[in-house]
Amino acid sequence: MQNSSTVILVVAVALVDPAGRVLLQRRRRDRAHGGLWEFPGGKVEPGESPESAALREIEEELGVVLAAPALRPLTFASDPRLPPEPRAPHVILLYTCREWRGEPECRDAEAIGWFAPRACAGLAMPPLDYPLADALILSI
Repeated sequence: MQNSSTVILVVAVALVDPAGRVLLQRRRRDRAHGGLWEFPGGKVEPGESPESAALREIEEELGVVLAAPALRPLTFASDPRLPPEPRAPHVILLYTCREWRGEPECRDAEAIGWFAPRACAGLAMPPLDYPLADALILSI
């Protein structure tokens, strides 16, 4: 069990295409929150900056290359867990990105899809993705 003072930092990226649609991925069913739609991303590794983690995660999960200057911080969401919760609290940092190299492909999820920002809030998502989607709707 992790120390209750540990916080797990996660990055997520909202890729926004020229039509203003956002790419989401559906989590694999054998994982936590399986079958739900989420912004692609993942945990920040020790010694890694959030921006570096975002670049790495998006390349691993979608096969596209982002440049750090194209990342725009948008918002964050957190789920403070109090003892005796067995899981450390998570903080998700959401970036937007409108430029990348390559065509997104589904490498680490059940599916990917492009959605109008307002449609994101109506999808089944993990709890922390809803406030991220709300902030995205207000920003576009």
